[in-house]
Amino acid sequence: MKIALGVSGGIAAYKSAEIVRLLQDRGIRVQVIMTRAAQEFVRPLTFAALSGDKVITEMFPRDGEQPANIDSAIEHIAVAQSIDALLVAPATADVLAHFAQGFASDFLTTLYLATTAPVVVAPAMNVNMWNHPATQANLEILRKRGVKIVEPGSGYLACGMTGSGRLAENECIVAAVLEALGAGQDLAGETVLITAGPTREKIDPARYLTNRSSGRMGYVMAEAALRRGARVLLVSGPTALTPPGAAELTRVESAEQMREAVLRLLPESTIVIKAAAVSDYRAQSASPQKIKRKGPMTLELEPTADILKEISSRKQLQIVIGFAAETENALENARQKLASKRLDAIVVNDVSREGIGFDSERNEVTIITHDEVIDVPETTKWEVAQRVLEQVVRIRERRKSPVKA
Repeated sequence: MKIALGVSGGIAAYKSAEIVRLLQDRGIRVQVIMTRAAQEFVRPLTFAALSGDKVITEMFPRDGEQPANIDSAIEHIAVAQSIDALLVAPATADVLAHFAQGFASDFLTTLYLATTAPVVVAPAMNVNMWNHPATQANLEILRKRGVKIVEPGSGYLACGMTGSGRLAENECIVAAVLEALGAGQDLAGETVLITAGPTREKIDPARYLTNRSSGRMGYVMAEAALRRGARVLLVSGPTALTPPGAAELTRVESAEQMREAVLRLLPESTIVIKAAAVSDYRAQSASPQKIKRKGPMTLELEPTADILKEISSRKQLQIVIGFAAETENALENARQKLASKRLDAIVVNDVSREGIGFDSERNEVTIITHDEVIDVPETTKWEVAQRVLEQVVRIRERRKSPVKA
């Protein structure tokens, strides 16, 4: 997901740098827009370095400067259509007035009118400005339009006065943004161990056994868990994907390396989601030299360790979710794995279908728990991840409140 962060002119502008980091920790891309007044307090370079994106400071690009979206000459429309939410922090009395009255005098105020995404504002100003009837009237207009107002705190202000007007705590602002994005913090305090991608089993220095897994499902699971407030330990096989910045990444190649990493991290975890497509077999004896082609050849294989079964045998109170890629008798095979590997739930999909599952942005799965079967029709892997995490939360709540006989 991507949000636009509007920074307006106030002493609290420096706090917005931390907001950028907190949002990135939850896997959210941030495009920063600064008003001219904001640039008197913080330099655009600060936000460019933190966000990794160009900071928009003018309505129109300067000579020789490319817009943030080089495919569009109307940059404010391009940004308005690309974001999932608009956050303004700090929001000055001037910006609130422009928003309420519909004045489009710079990039930020024009973006507000152009976007249909949720809008969150975190006001910060002098106590008298905050209490002024004009400011309160503008706030009421914005509330009626559906704008989320993160109320300022009370205390000592930069102007020397005491009262309401301090920018709300950054965590409160981020929580409001996540709520606007539909990502609650129901996994806060949890440590989620996620495996992703394929493994490679060496045959010789030039060849290996592997599978079609791209790692997308596991990486999306990691991003979704971060958005819901979890600490994420991501163990990844070889993949070209970029992991969420806040995930604690361990890269592995073989099934044995993945096993070692998972068992080492297992005591830290409260939830385990085994989304990796681990090779079931490896060469019984890998050749130290490249095998030359000399006609027919027999390759002797041996099974790799059953990591999921070993996790279940060693788990304490962890919730363990498995994934099963099947091509036939999918539900029957998945139910057998659910029981034999002592899982809390299993997510099964048919990988014989083209366009979903392996190396695709989409998937169609069935989530099987000990209490129910949930069919998830073809959708994005992001939505599949959300449905899986919803079941994780339900399993956790059922454990906390067991049904009494």
